[in-house]
Amino acid sequence: MSKRKLMSHLVAGYPTNETALEAARSLVKGGADILEIQLPFSDPSADGPAIQTACTKVLERGYKTKDGLDFIATLHKEFPQTTIYLMSYGSLVYTPGVDAFCKKASEAGVKGMIIPDLPFDHDEGLTASCKKYGMVNIPVAAPSMSPERLHKLSHAGFPYIYAALRVGITGTDTSIDKDTLDFLSKVSEGGSKIYAGFGISNGNQAKALNTTVEAIVAGSVFVRLISENQGNVEKLKSLVEAKARELCE
Repeated sequence: MSKRKLMSHLVAGYPTNETALEAARSLVKGGADILEIQLPFSDPSADGPAIQTACTKVLERGYKTKDGLDFIATLHKEFPQTTIYLMSYGSLVYTPGVDAFCKKASEAGVKGMIIPDLPFDHDEGLTASCKKYGMVNIPVAAPSMSPERLHKLSHAGFPYIYAALRVGITGTDTSIDKDTLDFLSKVSEGGSKIYAGFGISNGNQAKALNTTVEAIVAGSVFVRLISENQGNVEKLKSLVEAKARELCE
């Protein structure tokens, strides 16, 4: 049986650029196909405590958007075959101008953008700018969407959709039940490939999604491992790699 695809989430620069780079190496070694790199943001509305805390710690160092893009460029240079997506929030993209931001992201090696608070049908030109620079915009679908809006999104022609497996914030466990699978079926009915995340932290959850998604997404589980073991980088590397393998195999 082939391995599952894994999109693993890291906060750029957390807890340091050097440790974040070691974590990324361990994720790739453990089988991650996609690195989803989050630019730290001061009010991350979809993120749970682990990622919020990580963002705060990085921002306290005076970390800027340029620093995050430089970190992504470093990853892209080391792992040119690994897909890199950039995750952030609308104001970071909108403030410098959507087109200008997308150009810089593309030049850093980004292949797709995940901006949860930009609605797919009012995205300030994000989809068009992504296409212009050889990237994809990956909108977010949530179970709280009305059936009509979910239908509209699933038939809007996006190559990929990020399906948040439950409402609320990331980082608490998600049960994969019939309602979850029904939701994923609706998200994918227009032909988009699905990345599914929010609360995925173990292999059993990943297996339950095997046949229904393009890749599983895991974030808080890795951020917690990094937070808890940042004083012992060798242990951190080992645990991150092992968790990636568990989620992939």
